[in-house]
Amino acid sequence: MTQSTAAPTRRKSRTGPRGRPVDPQALADVEALVGHLPRSRDQLIEHLHRLQDHFDHIKLLHLRALAEWMNLPMAAVYETASFYAHFDLIRDDEAVPPALTVRVCDSLSCQLAGSQRLHEALASGLDASAVRVLRAPCMGRCDIAPVVEVGHRHLGHATPAEVQALLERGEIQPESIAWPCLADYRAEGGYTLLQAMRAKAVSVEALSEMLQAAGLRGLGGAGFPAWRKWQAVRAEPAPRYMVINADEGEPGTFKDLYYLEQAPHRFLEGALISATAIDASALYIYLRDEYPGLRRVLRETIAELETAALVAPGFIVLRRGAGAYICGEESALIESLEGKPGKPRHRPPFVAQVGLFDRPTLVNNVETVYWIPVLYAKGADWFAAQGRNGRQGLRSFSVSGRVKTPGVHLAPAGITLNELVDEFCGGMAEGHRLLAYLPGGASGGILPASKADVPLDFDTLQPHGCFIGSAAVIVVSDQDDLRSVAKNLMAFFADESCGQCTPCRVGTEKMLTLLDSAEWDATQLRRLAQVMQDASICGLGQAAPNPVTSLLTFFPAELAHQGVRVRETGDV
Repeated sequence: MTQSTAAPTRRKSRTGPRGRPVDPQALADVEALVGHLPRSRDQLIEHLHRLQDHFDHIKLLHLRALAEWMNLPMAAVYETASFYAHFDLIRDDEAVPPALTVRVCDSLSCQLAGSQRLHEALASGLDASAVRVLRAPCMGRCDIAPVVEVGHRHLGHATPAEVQALLERGEIQPESIAWPCLADYRAEGGYTLLQAMRAKAVSVEALSEMLQAAGLRGLGGAGFPAWRKWQAVRAEPAPRYMVINADEGEPGTFKDLYYLEQAPHRFLEGALISATAIDASALYIYLRDEYPGLRRVLRETIAELETAALVAPGFIVLRRGAGAYICGEESALIESLEGKPGKPRHRPPFVAQVGLFDRPTLVNNVETVYWIPVLYAKGADWFAAQGRNGRQGLRSFSVSGRVKTPGVHLAPAGITLNELVDEFCGGMAEGHRLLAYLPGGASGGILPASKADVPLDFDTLQPHGCFIGSAAVIVVSDQDDLRSVAKNLMAFFADESCGQCTPCRVGTEKMLTLLDSAEWDATQLRRLAQVMQDASICGLGQAAPNPVTSLLTFFPAELAHQGVRVRETGDV
């Protein structure tokens, strides 16, 4: 074989970075919008929001420019932007979507109230060139279902005519919310406990003992004793951080929205007390993006505190979520605060040891800290004495579905569903008979009417395969289709899975497919549920099968009556 004597071709040297060049105008746009702000990675989602707010979408050329400006890999910026539902990414050559978006909530409460028909009517009745109609997960307005978000404004008990009228009036900004100002709250004794702590007149140990005596537990769903969280984080070396989880995305849950609207300063005092208890370097509030009206409330109340010198400027950091239910999980929330996709971390270590910016972090729910000033004013004994059926304390039940008076109802812990509906909700809606209820939102399972006398509290529902979680109670009647209920909930979990682990990513989709069959293979469904519960990284995948396993356990006769045959054979 004759060898070639040609000189080897020399590779051209690269004159610039890999990838497509940055568009100069796009870079100028980015600098105009965020150039006065920090370039740190934890600001990435905030910067993406500014692009989305300004353009109503985000082109890839702006992503490349943002990556250049922040000195981040384009892959990292794209991964984060594409993870969150509220960022509308489009190709550079793709048609720009309509400037106005109408989102129709398709959560279970809204589905029961007719959201599917509403969506169809709006999709066919509105001008598609000017308005985009999308389905959206729970917006936290379950008590006024069906709910539509027109631009950034929520419309409850929505009809096509009312949506059209809102569009014609141009009312697309967040609804106005009235709340007690700082002066009013201080006139009632507000912030006296915080100042007493700072002056060492009230010790952290005394407050911790009060929380323990009252039995205050985490009210975001897990129910971990509040005083133990303080203890765990205080035991770790400084610097430490405080994070408030205001990302209540559990379908049927809206209690945090209620307390933030009604008493933002009481919430802030409780949060600052907790931050003081652990000597936090900063307090971060992670607010779900579905609550645009609350952003103004919190911005202004925080500003009041800074003006009154009750908190140092910048100590409280308000951050927006971007449409990801998984960020209600505390480690996923922390990933999001750091500007990353909200994917849960493997544990241990726990966030109390390695949390925000790899430092010890106290994560609390809105309602948990809301109660701290109240307990100090009224006493631990007062709170503990409120329960029924051997339980103690009060619970804020978010009740929706087939009742006359849905809403947030403050009721004794341990109350039964029958008592809750009769005493606080005005009874069942006219013409409806109780068939089933969800005691803890989409993930808490489903119980039949025959178990409506089970006390509702932490630890009381587990023997029945359910849990109370954030106390989101959705009431289902004899006029509702159980297969549709199960499919609605499973579709939610399949859509909201972060995709990190196979049991959840594949399992939710597989289970949703199985629910479409006229004949349910109970053996196959239970085996799949067991795999998801045993092997999923976080609570989303572990709890996603609960509605289905509940129906298999308690409702075989009702399913058969509604045309679903359940058989006990098969294989996964």
